[in-house]
Amino acid sequence: MGDILSKINSLIWGAPMIVLILGIGIILTVGCRMIQIRRLPLALKYMVKNEEGGQGDVTSFQALCTALSATIGTGNIVGVATAIVAGGPGALFWLELAGLLGMATKYAEGLLAVKYRTFDDHGKALGGPFYYIENGLGQKWKWLAKMFAFFGAIAGVIGIGTIAQINGITSAAETFFDPEKMNTITLFGNEYSWAVIISGIVVTILVAIVLIGGVQRIARVSEIIVPLMIVIYVGLCLFMIAMNISKLPSVIVEIVQSAFGLRAVSGGAMGAMMIAMQKGIARGIFSNESGLGSAPIAAAAAQSKEPVRQGLVSMTGTFIDTLVVCNMTGMAIILTGAWKTGLEGSAVTIYAFSEALPISQTIASLLLMICLAFFAFTTILGWNYYSERCLSYLTGGNTKFSAVFRWVYIFAVFIGPYLTVSAVWTIADIFNGLMAFPNIVALILLSPVVFKETKSYFARLSAGELEELSSVSLTDTSFDDD
Repeated sequence: MGDILSKINSLIWGAPMIVLILGIGIILTVGCRMIQIRRLPLALKYMVKNEEGGQGDVTSFQALCTALSATIGTGNIVGVATAIVAGGPGALFWLELAGLLGMATKYAEGLLAVKYRTFDDHGKALGGPFYYIENGLGQKWKWLAKMFAFFGAIAGVIGIGTIAQINGITSAAETFFDPEKMNTITLFGNEYSWAVIISGIVVTILVAIVLIGGVQRIARVSEIIVPLMIVIYVGLCLFMIAMNISKLPSVIVEIVQSAFGLRAVSGGAMGAMMIAMQKGIARGIFSNESGLGSAPIAAAAAQSKEPVRQGLVSMTGTFIDTLVVCNMTGMAIILTGAWKTGLEGSAVTIYAFSEALPISQTIASLLLMICLAFFAFTTILGWNYYSERCLSYLTGGNTKFSAVFRWVYIFAVFIGPYLTVSAVWTIADIFNGLMAFPNIVALILLSPVVFKETKSYFARLSAGELEELSSVSLTDTSFDDD
């Protein structure tokens, strides 16, 4: 089964998918005139200043935190480590490049989500790729919308949303509480530490409690946990880099050389480069979800009346997730040589923490376990919302299906710790790719709409027709895109 999954994964994440992911990022970057760089200060301002008068279920900041809760998880800690171990330090280069281009992609997704969303009879916002495919491209493309919704629901329940996250939490708990597996029990023909079992049960119960409250409770929990944990984790990583600052130049050279296969033996440069690209881009998409189509589901619920503004807010999610958090993890791993130790998963990052910080491995394991647990926990919550919205679209809003699905989702969290690490990540990558394909097709076809909306918004902003003009003029004076 492992060999079959690996072959499927290699097929899905081959050269065509890499070209599509990078290609749509390049198209949107050029068409929107480097919006992820030129408009980043404005986007960061919008991130913390909620729009007034917009219709939606949650504030723009809560929508962003819901999206970040689903993106910042094991991918930022375990996924980055897995990519560097498998693809070398160069994987971090491709991960960051995918993140930079992905900011433009995420911008377009957030913009389209608000522009083409609808509201049900109770005033609840309905949006995401299935709606901008159906409403933006027309009914003849509804099959593509249903394809996205189908793979999105499956990805949430057996891939990125549940199994990968709970597996990361329980592995970190085992590494801290029972690294030698002294207290075990035999289940399903295998031995498992009691730390895995207890932590798995506790997380499952907490997930069930929060999910019963719906998107508002998920948003409230996320806007408290996510910003706090980002500050703590990034702070630790920055301290690690500062402690090893003398190694930084050589590490940067190593990353670039590895990214282009310059250290491979003669004739193997292209192969080494392709492996680094595949692992880096796949893990980058797993982490920031740009192009995947998940974040626009949360963006559509934002109280916003300007699609471009919400697109800018959505864009900051990829900036925070990949260019900040993932980069911090990757630099710490490469600086300490943790990727060459033969370890895997969270153990790689734990090694980096213990080597770079003036603390024992026990304390390093505790700190990482806390960060990983909170990141992965919020990802589980965010992806439940995503996958339920996908199911709701497929079933025409049937609440009975959603209620049953929620318990199936909780059960998937419960059994997640008992699956192997390699199989978990392979399955997650497969469904990420299947989910991304229909969304990328839609983004390509709707890119002219994105360009038109972007030009119109900044022209109005430049003309003083929007109230934001006076408050942002000091940070961004080049409003006119002509």
